[in-house]
Amino acid sequence: MDVPSITHLMSQRTVQVGARQIFLKEAGDGPVVLMLHGGGPGASGVSNYSRNIEALARHFRVLVPDMPGYGNSTKGVDRGDPFGDLASGMLGMLNALDIECAHVIGNSLGGACALRMALDRPKAVGRLVLMGPGGVNTTRQLPTPGLKRLLNYYKGEGPTLQKLATFIRGDLTYDGSLVPEEVIQERFLSSIDPEVVASPPLLGPKGIPQFRKIDFTRDPRLTSLRNPTLVLWGTEDKVNRPSGARSLQRRLPNCDVYLFSKTGHWVQWERANEFNAVVLAFLAQDGSEARASQTR
Repeated sequence: MDVPSITHLMSQRTVQVGARQIFLKEAGDGPVVLMLHGGGPGASGVSNYSRNIEALARHFRVLVPDMPGYGNSTKGVDRGDPFGDLASGMLGMLNALDIECAHVIGNSLGGACALRMALDRPKAVGRLVLMGPGGVNTTRQLPTPGLKRLLNYYKGEGPTLQKLATFIRGDLTYDGSLVPEEVIQERFLSSIDPEVVASPPLLGPKGIPQFRKIDFTRDPRLTSLRNPTLVLWGTEDKVNRPSGARSLQRRLPNCDVYLFSKTGHWVQWERANEFNAVVLAFLAQDGSEARASQTR
């Protein structure tokens, strides 16, 4: 697995947020950047951003938590409002760390969490980077086949190595042959943690009405959210439809879009060098209206 050496040297701690414990790793100094991972089976913070942390930590204080329901954090997510529940947890973590404002990077479910954080508490968020974020329904249709596989992973026969390999190599990436076997094995072992199996963080809601509750395109607050936003999306994303990028750009007042050709859902992994470059350039433009303070 391509893991920069800095990921082995990151400091780690557990942050108490209400009844939850949030596992957190961090590295670097400077303005705070919070990196939120995706919601696939076995996901966790550092594994999601293994190809990006080192580049960003040279310029920023990088916080990489395991979101509630994942990794070493407390399991269980409110399925009635998963985005709101996760956003509340991450905002609570920033409060516990005495961080007034942070730039937020979010992949997939983490992108949905990041966007909800900004909608709920815009002053707590500086700049937003969203990679194929969840909750951007552009067609009013049922979920994509890739998202269905994600939401049904714990159903039927339950989690299997083959189901996970099909999802990661067939849905998350454009060229699945580039995903090392150890990545699949590591994710599978995390996905069968008994606590996760007992309370999977993501399960498919029943019917369209439930999906409408987590549809950002129906949120009237989007058009007044002034946080500078960068949306990154792979044109071959099989989990969240790439048309969501333009949908967000039409609604958000300060939104730039970067589409990556021949790239799937894992932009930060498949196109790591370009991802790191464009994100660093975007975060460097931290004008006074969106400056991320390290502490109060």
